[in-house]
Amino acid sequence: MKTLYVTDLDGTLLRSDNTISPFTINAINGLVDKGMLFTYATARSLVSASVVTRGLSARIPVIAYNGAFIFHADTGLPLYSLFFTPEESAYITTLLKRFQLYPFVYSFQEGVERLSWISGTENEGAFHYLQKRKGDPRLNPVPDESRLYTGDMFYFTCIGDREMLLPFYETVAASGLFTCTMQQELYETEYWCEVMPKKATKANAITRLKELWGCDRIVSFGDSLNDISMFRISQECYAVENAAPALKENATGLIPACDEDGVAKWLLTHVYL
Repeated sequence: MKTLYVTDLDGTLLRSDNTISPFTINAINGLVDKGMLFTYATARSLVSASVVTRGLSARIPVIAYNGAFIFHADTGLPLYSLFFTPEESAYITTLLKRFQLYPFVYSFQEGVERLSWISGTENEGAFHYLQKRKGDPRLNPVPDESRLYTGDMFYFTCIGDREMLLPFYETVAASGLFTCTMQQELYETEYWCEVMPKKATKANAITRLKELWGCDRIVSFGDSLNDISMFRISQECYAVENAAPALKENATGLIPACDEDGVAKWLLTHVYL
């Protein structure tokens, strides 16, 4: 049977220092060279993911922004994309103003991907995020809201204390109109609340990719709550030892932690080509 192997990045394939070990790169590239169909599904953008996966073979499209996009890894061109409707964008921006939140807004403006925010509104968590992305060509600080909510928008991110984000999250989640997640940032103290179009899930994007590549089954690897949807559509799914307890409850089994090359070791043991 033709199997698609899909892994999350942060906390799963990436080590706690946001790198992939030479062992994992060599193991996966060797299996891909022999014919393994392997990709990743991440909340990161393609720009950010490409930096941390440098050296890793990318023979098939990759899933970014929690399933809002499927990109050709070699060209950066989108194969599949989801955007907010004008009505959905207006609803979210109204709530953001009501709860006095200052988001990062991801959009395409005249065909160029932008990551916009109002300069001067950054909290400590936002500064952490921006410091990790120095030199990112998407960065687009703007002076006010009139320049913030423009273009074809597809992703909103708010970073801050749980108590500050919870009312907004509960309101958006209760509407049933969007995919909305809130969880603590990996290796940090702040929380992230992220809002995407309703169909933007790893599960939907992986199912689309499975069909495009004529695969019969899915084997997936993850560590966090946003991996639950992909676990539920996988024939086999494995949580790394450092995974969230809720994800472990949905897993076929456990594998060694991200710092111990768990995904690569499983693939070397179980993939026969």
